[in-house]
Amino acid sequence: MQTERQKEIVEAALELIAENGIQGLTIKNLAKKIGITEPAIYRHFESKIDILLSILNNFKEMAIMISGIMETYEATAIEKIRFMFSKMLELFSETPSMISVIFSEEIFKNEEVLKIKIVEILNLHTQTIENIISKGQLEKNIREDIDEKSLALMAMGSFRLLVKKWDMNNHNFNLSTEGKKLIAVLSKILGK
Repeated sequence: MQTERQKEIVEAALELIAENGIQGLTIKNLAKKIGITEPAIYRHFESKIDILLSILNNFKEMAIMISGIMETYEATAIEKIRFMFSKMLELFSETPSMISVIFSEEIFKNEEVLKIKIVEILNLHTQTIENIISKGQLEKNIREDIDEKSLALMAMGSFRLLVKKWDMNNHNFNLSTEGKKLIAVLSKILGK
């Protein structure tokens, strides 16, 4: 559980990332943004890595929550995927800096603890989508001629590409609108 000050630091870190990219997140910049000293930051987090880890832990908690919802949500596989992707699109639209953290695995290659956390989150989402697709195949509302791992990879890859494209193009198109189009296409591809 984060303290109020830790939450403030994490929110400021996300704002800095949104303004200047992940490279702009330094303890010095963070302290200046919040209006406290650098040692004050270190009373709450040991390092910048710990701050990033906290952001990733928040995202992992969301992934676990979504997975739990998907297990009990009474709907077809297509409806579950539409719901899951729509919630993620809302999150990214509201907090675009999350994209810079979640989709920056190339930056984290040399930081094993961050890399491990990204892989955990990725695996959680992958397993959730694969489970949805597998159940949909059993219920005969998802195509069965392609295995669930391949279908999940295709769905997640296209979703990721759309989000990354939106981020790299400075959010110059409506992510929600384009996301709905993608979900509609995925529904046609995945459905029977």
